[in-house]
Amino acid sequence: MGRVNFLTSLILSISVGVILFSGRPASAQLRQNFYSNTCPDVENIVRRAVSTKVSQTFVTIPATIRLFFHDCFVSGCDASVIVASTAGNTAEKDHPDNLSLAGDGFDTVIKAKAAVDAVPSCKNKVSCADILALATRDVIVLAGGPTYPVELGRLDGLRSTSASVNGNLPKANFNLNQLNSMFASRGLTQADMIALSACHTLGFSHCTQITNRLYNFSPGTPVDPTLNRQYATQLQGMCPRNVDPRVAIDMDPTSPRIFDNAYFQNLVQGKGLFTSDQVLFTDSRSRNTVTTWASNSQAFNTAFIQAITKLGRVGVKTGGNGNIRFDCGRFN
Repeated sequence: MGRVNFLTSLILSISVGVILFSGRPASAQLRQNFYSNTCPDVENIVRRAVSTKVSQTFVTIPATIRLFFHDCFVSGCDASVIVASTAGNTAEKDHPDNLSLAGDGFDTVIKAKAAVDAVPSCKNKVSCADILALATRDVIVLAGGPTYPVELGRLDGLRSTSASVNGNLPKANFNLNQLNSMFASRGLTQADMIALSACHTLGFSHCTQITNRLYNFSPGTPVDPTLNRQYATQLQGMCPRNVDPRVAIDMDPTSPRIFDNAYFQNLVQGKGLFTSDQVLFTDSRSRNTVTTWASNSQAFNTAFIQAITKLGRVGVKTGGNGNIRFDCGRFN
């Protein structure tokens, strides 16, 4: 996802997070083949649109995954992150922590929505939230990751505010306790968190997210000692002091365009880009999971499918709490 700026501090209390995000009663409405009677070919329609977009630019893949994560973690999986700001409201997408979301993720959903609505029987029948969930699965598959059935039936949210983003996205310098707390408040376990973190096997991050690890880690220790020395030197070459904040580097130094378990292999070697990545190996409570998945891709894939399915249930909107947007970028 990239957590590559999945990233912001914990401000809302966990008790509120549990109420807002565990959402089990609402998520009970989700099911496979939700649109079998209204838009039976929706998955193929979305898949074709996503494939076309990916053929135009690889950035589509990490951008879509990250968009899904940012959407679900802030106010539930309701496509509220896609809504544009207006004169009277600054929306989620314009919060500082969301400004780095690549436009190709938004464009993927918009184009898939247009393709769905071009079918008369499907027009205005499929939510933007469900289209984003399907598109996320499709880009993961196109990057070589596992396929999985997507539960459908989400409604689109009726609110989107910049303020709602505060404290609801993990930061690059989080430790294991902070990561576990934030994920747990959304009904996700430590194993789910580790599996979802592996989305950092794709995409890129801006150098500004890691300069403290390279030059100002602590007094007397400028370079983070958990960082592989050779990798640190390589990163310093790509991200010199006072680097242009627009410069970006691959999250995964070995296979940045493939969804695989190389993320965990990198952590074992001290090549996690963020502190919040490397801590998964340096902290003894999570190390065994990392080492297991580094050598067992099937075990990782199974855990990832479970984790991303659970992520898709967070904060689902039902009944009067949502609707199906005619335009993903604005409320009806």
